Parts: sequence; structure tokens; C-alpha cells
Amino acid sequence: MTYEQIIKKYAPLLREVTHIPSKEVEILLLFLLEKNPIWLHLNYKNECSCEEALAKLVKKRATDFPIEYLTNRASFYGESFIVKENVLIPRPETEILVEKAESVLKEIENPKVLEIGVGSGIISVMLATLIPNIKIMAVDINDDALNLATLNAKKFGVEDKITFLKSDLFENIADEQFDMCISNPPYIKNDFKLPKNVTYEPKNALFGGVEGDELLKKIVDDTVERKIKYLYCEMGFDQKVRLERYIKEYKPKSCEFYKDYEKLDRGFCVEFNISKVE
Repeated sequence: MTYEQIIKKYAPLLREVTHIPSKEVEILLLFLLEKNPIWLHLNYKNECSCEEALAKLVKKRATDFPIEYLTNRASFYGESFIVKENVLIPRPETEILVEKAESVLKEIENPKVLEIGVGSGIISVMLATLIPNIKIMAVDINDDALNLATLNAKKFGVEDKITFLKSDLFENIADEQFDMCISNPPYIKNDFKLPKNVTYEPKNALFGGVEGDELLKKIVDDTVERKIKYLYCEMGFDQKVRLERYIKEYKPKSCEFYKDYEKLDRGFCVEFNISKVE
């Protein structure tokens, strides 16, 4: 069978899990062949040499298994990041968090940033790529996440700007000064029923407590206690009212909530009035 025929053969098997079945078969083919889309289109009429391997990948994808875990890559901020099982898959909306953080950090001389829950490293790596003089402490409780984030930092040549540390929130972080704390922490309610594809991702990177915002509130508390001026976080779309009320108790200098690409509340950017929390 030619590549063109193979794509037509296997695309129907993915119709229940994606709105772009043919495209996903192509992605899996390119992963196996280690080729780019241009090569595939130029070789559509040539004989396919990897149907058996492709069939296995398509069968697994048909169970709603994330394609990012099958190909070990995900796109973020226009770049290709390494992705592995047991680490949260990057989401496009996190790009908004990076953009907002960059706009503040680029105005600070030699900024120092703390990331809580580094995951695959997308936030820290992109900030290190975008801001030449930055230093970042990136922590996580997941060894697999720390190892993966280190790989991504090396891939983008920014490993000298990021220190990785195993820590449960602020637990193992030395008493040093940071300009910003940034985080995309677990914020889903413990009893929320996840879509099937998300069930393959690590639960400790998704669930944030009975209400879902418990870890976010703890990060707010610890950020204030450590006298960190800026706090930029993602949150659940239904958590704005509670978190806004909670943050206002600290009388911040400013507090902005922003929406994601679907126009849902997705995060907040706080500037604390350090003189009032000392």
C-alpha cells in the first residue's frame, strides 16, 4: 500500500477520538519515519514500509491515549517540546501566562523567578529563552517531571539559567529573594470526572483538592510570606470569585484576572504591596 492509501485506511479508526483523523495518522507516520510533512506529500504514491508499527500506534490512539505521549512531543509557543508519560501535557492556554509574565520580567534587571510545579518545563524554558538575564528556580514533587524539564532545558540551551529542585510547593526552597512566583498548579476538584484522554495524565498534576483551589490559596499564602512581589498563576474557569476574594485579603497593589482562548477565566496576575505584607 502507498502512504496515501495507508492514511485513508487508518483515518476512520480515529474518527471517535479526534476531529482531524487523517492529520493524526500523518503525524504518527511522520513520527515513525522521522520525516517532515513536505517529504510525506512528495512521497504519497510510494510504498509504505511501516504499516505494522503504524497500526499499533493507531490502535492505541483509538483508545483516546494522548497523541503527545505516542510521539513524545507537543507544540508550545511555536516550539516543539519533549513530552513523556507521567508528566502533564502542555496546553495552549499556558502561552498566555508566559506572555503576561514576560511583559513584567523584561522590565526587571536580572529577574529571579520561582516556578511551582515545573512539569515538562514549558514555562521556565520559554521564559529563559525569551529573557536573556533571567535566573529561575523550578520545583516539582514528580521526579519524572524534573527529569523531563531538564531535558527540555538542555534542548533549548537554557539549562544554565534554571535550577531544578524536588520540593512540595515551597517546602525545600531556601530563604532567598525572588521577583516573581509563577505556577500552573493542580486546580481541578477531586470529584470531577475527567474526559477519557485526560485520565492518562498524572492525577497529582490535575487535582487540587475538594474545592480545587486549595493549592492555589496555599501558593498565595506562601508567596506573601516569602515577600515575593509578583504572583502569576493559572486557575480553574469557575474559581475567580473565591480567589479574588481571597487575594484581596492581602490588599495587593493590583490584581488582574485574564481569560483563555475560549473566553473562560483562566488565570490571575497579582502585584503585592510588599510594604504592607512585611
